[in-house]
Amino acid sequence: MVKYTKVAKSERELLERDRRRVRVPPGAGSERELLERDRGRVRVPPVAKSERELLERVRRRIWVPPGAGLVLGMGDDCAVFRPRGAAADLLFTTDMLIEDTHFTRHTHTAAEVGWKALARGLSDIAAMGGEPRFCLLSLAVAPWTDARWVDGFFGGFLRLARRERTPLAGGDLAHGARLLCDVVVAGEVPRGQALRRDGARAGDAIYVSGRLGGSALGLAERRGRAWRKHTHPEPRLALGRFLRTRLHATAAMDLSDGLSLDLQRMCLASGLAAEIAAPPRYPGATLAQALDGGEDYELLFTLPPRVRAPRSFEGVSLTRIGTMRQGRPGRVEMDGAPLVPRGYDHFRRL
Repeated sequence: MVKYTKVAKSERELLERDRRRVRVPPGAGSERELLERDRGRVRVPPVAKSERELLERVRRRIWVPPGAGLVLGMGDDCAVFRPRGAAADLLFTTDMLIEDTHFTRHTHTAAEVGWKALARGLSDIAAMGGEPRFCLLSLAVAPWTDARWVDGFFGGFLRLARRERTPLAGGDLAHGARLLCDVVVAGEVPRGQALRRDGARAGDAIYVSGRLGGSALGLAERRGRAWRKHTHPEPRLALGRFLRTRLHATAAMDLSDGLSLDLQRMCLASGLAAEIAAPPRYPGATLAQALDGGEDYELLFTLPPRVRAPRSFEGVSLTRIGTMRQGRPGRVEMDGAPLVPRGYDHFRRL
C-alpha cells in the first residue's frame, strides 16, 4: 500500500507557501485574491455573456487588408477565401474537441472521439455545399493517454477521412493537463456558390434534414442507436451539394448547438424572423432534446417559396418546419409562441 503525504497541515500553511512563490504585478489585486482566484474560489467576471457577444467584440477589432481575398470571415460555418483568378472558392473551418466538455474518456472510446473530431469539421463543409479536400489535426495528449488510446483515436479519425476522401495533411502534437484536439478542414466550392447563413429571404421555406434530438437522447441513455448517433455523427456532404446544385437553397447551416439557437443565428444573419412548427423528432427523444439538445449535425436550410424539396434524399428525410418572415431579426416563434434559444452556448451562465 502506498502512503501519501499531506499537501499541507492547513489551508493557511498552503496559502503562505504559495504566497512566497507569487510575484504580483502592479494593479493585479491582492496576493490572497489572486491565489483564491486560481483555486476557483473568487467569482471572476465571465469572458462574455454569449458566444455571439464575444464574436462581435473580436470582429470589431479585425482589419482585412484590401485585396486579401477573404470573401467571408467569422460568424458562418466556414471562412471563404477566393484566390485571385480561381474558378473555386476555398473553405476553411476549425473545431476543438475537449475532454470533459465534448466527451469523457470513461464513456467514449478512443475511436469514437477520433471519428467525431473530424465529423464536426466535415459537417461545416457540408453546410456550405462544399467538397472537402484535406484536414489538419493538432492533438494534445493527457497524462492518462497511452499508445493504445492514441492508436484507437487515429483509427476512428482516419477511417472517416478515408471514406470522405479527406487526407490528413499535417498538424501538431503536444502534451497537456487534459486531452484536446483541434481539427481544420479545408474544402472548396464553385466561385460565389457557397451556401451561407445570411442568404434567406422573407417567404422562404425552412427545412431540416433527418430527425432531431437523437444525439441528446443517446448522451442521456448511453445505449442503442441513439448512442451511436451521438458518437458517430454523419456529415451530410452529399446533401449539402444537392441543396446547392439542384434545389438552389438560399441559406444553410449545420445543427450543432440545437435548432432553437441555430435557427436564431440564421435569422440574425439574414435579418429576419421565423415561424415554425415542432420539428421531427428522433424516436424516443423529447421535444426539448429536439429543440435544444444539439450535436445532431443535420442541416438547417431555406428554399425559395416555389421550390419544393423531395421528402427524402439518400434515405435522409427532408421536412419543412416553417417560414422566414419580416420582423425583429432573430425572433423565432413555434406554434405562435416565442421560442427561447436554449441550445448549447459555451459562454452562457445560467
